[in-house]
Amino acid sequence: MADDRKIAFFRSEDSQDLMKLGAMKMAPISPEQRAGLNKLVQAGYLEGDDVKVLVNLPGFALTRAWLKKDYPLLLHSHDSDCLYYVLAGSLQMGERELKAGDSFFVPGGAAYQYRPGPDGVEVLEFRHATEFDFQNYARNPAFYEKAAETVAANVEGWRTATRPSEKA
Repeated sequence: MADDRKIAFFRSEDSQDLMKLGAMKMAPISPEQRAGLNKLVQAGYLEGDDVKVLVNLPGFALTRAWLKKDYPLLLHSHDSDCLYYVLAGSLQMGERELKAGDSFFVPGGAAYQYRPGPDGVEVLEFRHATEFDFQNYARNPAFYEKAAETVAANVEGWRTATRPSEKA
């Protein structure tokens, strides 16, 4: 049986923004969640991350996510399994601190969140899916209030932040 697949190469400069590519579909949210997300965006939330799809092949995708210092990641899940590799910086997930070279696995449907470390964190996300959903579990208005305050306190620094992988 012939295999028509060939070696393929992917350059970082050709990567695409996750949201612009349409690889992540947002699950429906409540009016309260929408109001909270709008508050975050108005405070500068979109300055706090940089997520690029590096490889997007049938049944396989590789994404690089850079979450900047104090970025308030929402409690969420995806409908596909994901293996994360900490490329640079660090993150706090529950009681565990993960640093460059560490990994963690999140099964599809499992709710999770983590907090980027003091230099932010860069992770590689490996999936057996080219499209996946984002189910937001952050429902408490107090969460969004506090998160918006965190965003406002960090947005200027986010605009000039340097990737952890680029620090000497």
